[in-house]
Amino acid sequence: MSVQGIGGLFFRARDPDALNAWYREHLGIGAGCCAEGTDDPDEWFWKTEGGPTVFAPFKATTDYFAADKQWMINLRVTDLEGMLEQLNASGIAIETRDEWDTPETGRFARIHDPEGNAIELWEPPAT
Repeated sequence: MSVQGIGGLFFRARDPDALNAWYREHLGIGAGCCAEGTDDPDEWFWKTEGGPTVFAPFKATTDYFAADKQWMINLRVTDLEGMLEQLNASGIAIETRDEWDTPETGRFARIHDPEGNAIELWEPPAT
């Protein structure tokens, strides 16, 4: 028997209501959101679309994300350019690096939420 998928992601926030609103407004995720083509959103659940999920502990000394943070979330997107245009229009700082992108793994960008948590946006390669 094995686990079927991630059931939730829980983390501390100075202002949970404001942070939840930011995620809903800018990324369309969080409580009350649903995947395109699914039923009406439920108050407590974010209904996601199927696709690959990476679960990978990093070395404690990694410089891939901030040393003072225990985690970084990676969110899968289908149109990275469109998402970046939307975020840029909202005044959200975006980081991209050529070395992050490869034909084998796809394209990446990074943003931070208002509390400084890193969010990696990932567009997997076309199949």
